[in-house]
Amino acid sequence: MAKYSFQKIVEITRKEIKAFKKVEQKPWGIETIMIELSKQIGDLAKHVMMLEKYYLKERENKPEYKTTKEDIADELADIFFCLVRLADSYKIDLEKALLDARREGLKARGIKPDF
Repeated sequence: MAKYSFQKIVEITRKEIKAFKKVEQKPWGIETIMIELSKQIGDLAKHVMMLEKYYLKERENKPEYKTTKEDIADELADIFFCLVRLADSYKIDLEKALLDARREGLKARGIKPDF
């Protein structure tokens, strides 16, 4: 599997966002991005709950509850798609925001960040 930088992955995601914008019925605003992000988090939760066997046993035989680790990976990728779209809407450098947040989180726990 090819290794890509974070910025390359964001660039690839932006190409997909651009393609989606061409076929969406109407432009997405912040509210729509947030609704989609919430929906994707819900889908992720369903897959995790199924894989970890928190739901009723009979759901295992229903196609709409079929779950694999690949399904979880797909939902995580869809969430990232929404995060990039949201960050771009606010002109936020997502890479910087992630690093700044991790730095502050480590400092708050008394750990000196090494990045």
